[in-house]
Amino acid sequence: MVVDVLSFTTSVTVAVDAGTQVFPYPWRDESAVGLAEQVDAALAVGRRAVTDASPWSLSPAALRRAPFTPRLVLPSPNGSAIAASAAEGSIVVAASLRNASAVGRWLGAHGHGTIEHPVGVIAAGERWPDGSLRPALEDMLGAGAVVAALLECGGEVPSSEAVMAAAVFAGTPDPRAAVASSSSGRELGAAGFADDVAIATEVDVSSVVPVLTNGAFVGAG
Repeated sequence: MVVDVLSFTTSVTVAVDAGTQVFPYPWRDESAVGLAEQVDAALAVGRRAVTDASPWSLSPAALRRAPFTPRLVLPSPNGSAIAASAAEGSIVVAASLRNASAVGRWLGAHGHGTIEHPVGVIAAGERWPDGSLRPALEDMLGAGAVVAALLECGGEVPSSEAVMAAAVFAGTPDPRAAVASSSSGRELGAAGFADDVAIATEVDVSSVVPVLTNGAFVGAG
């Protein structure tokens, strides 16, 4: 389970809610262009590079405004890169605050979250300007929300880290305010993308469970 609230997995939920298949890819480079051509997909651009001709980006708000596309290659060095790497030999699910309860229920209904079928929860985090990893409150809250929902559905023997993430989410009375005032939230807001933070903190508004299938995230049946 990959959690990248600001903004890859949030963007995946927005796109899959609209019926778009999302192909994760680490970087927007020539190989990403080649993948988009290969699968006949639109290729997302950077947040600031959106135009009428290329309206799709990592921004959830931009995706909501953009016209429908059946397939989208969505590059991201965090959540998208993690999802693409984890796909080898694993079931990969995209989770965020928007679909946390739906993902937890789906995992529980399919027997995941047990000793026999464990769930690895990857909170993507961010990076400091020097490239070192930066813990991200928004991803801890997203992960904790899913863990809490999974435990309600019969998940068992969680790690201490999972228990603490669920406790942080349960103890946060206003996730929207918490994320908006976090380092990542302030960074996006200052850059003019406060709408992305607002969409990312629409807790449990989506019932979609995006599962990586044949290279693309699609809604689970």
